[in-house]
Amino acid sequence: MSGVPFLLPVDWWALGAVIALSGGAMALLLLEFLPHGPESNRAALVSLVTLLAAGASVFVVRDSRRALFDGMFVHDGITVFFTFLFCAIGILSVLLSWDYVKRTRINRTEYYALLLSSTLGMVIMAGSNDLITVFLGLELMSLALYVLVGFRRSHLESNEASLKYFLLGAFASGFLLYGIALLYGATGTTNLQKMTAVMSDSPMLENPLFVVGALLLVVGLGFKVSAVPFHMWTPDAYEGAPTSVTAFMSAGAKAAGFAALVRVGLSTLGAVRTDWVPVLSAIAILTMTVGNVTALLQNNVKRMLAYSSIAHAGYVLVAIVAGGRDGASAALFYLAVYSLMNLGAFGILTLLGRGTEERVLVSDLAGLGFRHPGLGIAMTVFMLALGGIPPTAGFMAKVYVFGVALKAGLVPLVIIGVLNSVVSVFYYLRITVAMYMEEPQAEPTHVSWAVPGALAVLAAVALTLWWGVQAHALLDQAQRSVLGGM
Repeated sequence: MSGVPFLLPVDWWALGAVIALSGGAMALLLLEFLPHGPESNRAALVSLVTLLAAGASVFVVRDSRRALFDGMFVHDGITVFFTFLFCAIGILSVLLSWDYVKRTRINRTEYYALLLSSTLGMVIMAGSNDLITVFLGLELMSLALYVLVGFRRSHLESNEASLKYFLLGAFASGFLLYGIALLYGATGTTNLQKMTAVMSDSPMLENPLFVVGALLLVVGLGFKVSAVPFHMWTPDAYEGAPTSVTAFMSAGAKAAGFAALVRVGLSTLGAVRTDWVPVLSAIAILTMTVGNVTALLQNNVKRMLAYSSIAHAGYVLVAIVAGGRDGASAALFYLAVYSLMNLGAFGILTLLGRGTEERVLVSDLAGLGFRHPGLGIAMTVFMLALGGIPPTAGFMAKVYVFGVALKAGLVPLVIIGVLNSVVSVFYYLRITVAMYMEEPQAEPTHVSWAVPGALAVLAAVALTLWWGVQAHALLDQAQRSVLGGM
């Protein structure tokens, strides 16, 4: 029995984040049985403590690469980077949800337990060194998100969004699992390191099982990152979900999907990178173009940001196509910056709630910059950052991604990416123009001030500006993380 992977010695310190998140989620469910007042914030407090503990735990063994469960899970630089990012996303999401869940009468204990469970799935995906654990992490993350999207059970839009997300997600999971099965048939393993070794010894591109399996793998992960043409669920899910869930999902789920793609890109597909460049380049071009052009046509701010997130997935794909250490570090850098500014933008929308109303139009923001100067300035910073305008972190992220792509000789891809960035500026500035240059056409949008949510937005603004002028700190960390994960 000594050959059974799960009977091997386990380095529990390397699993600190996984243990903390799973323990926190179970503790929240048990807390529901204890007496508490209707205004109790203990679920949010437990979630914050759990996420802080999980984020801190990765630094205990951060300087060494450790393989667990016969190499199915690894604790390395990439795992540390993404685990800390997911915990930061979770903390900001909890702060944004603090007042929001009270205002919208959402069951707090279940909500936060699902949020922690989804974060746990993201962490597992980031540390996966085997396609089986990638699938398990993805399903844990997705199942929790399906429920969170439909958490407002009395709202038709939320129910519809959850159903669409679930059905399309189930199909995507089926494609992914079938692709894993075909790759196993072609290589005899699901371990990414062993798969790379097999590919170096034989021409896998002549094996139809491998080619079809790899394509299905890209389809499954493409759905999670909202790459075109696997993006159809994104606008409806983002619009119908509670805004705090949309903020969490738009940053966390996308980063988790790309964490898996980075792993696969550095190992399996990286071994045959030149053969996959045309396919991934086409997906990147479609994703950037469709996302930005469709966002131009939107009046609903949540749908506009949903299509914007699709376009940003295209920019990250440019870094993936560039490949190598530079491409991977560019992807990590961009994902950290994107998560921050997107969370901030959706965070402001959580403060603009009108009871249980989720619909926020561009016209609803008219005059916001004068009525609430702080929110106006914050939203302007996020819009400038998303558009890639200096001196924000969004500008530095795009400069680095396009610079890496140029270095890899992807000149046409860079030209299309820059043109798409120019197009995106129009709809981002449209929101800024509405806030400062238009008069409200209806009753001014109510702002629900809450200290935790305001702190989350303030932190996002500060880091967006700080990383714009001190980008080297985050970039150096991304490069070290990739170096420690190869």
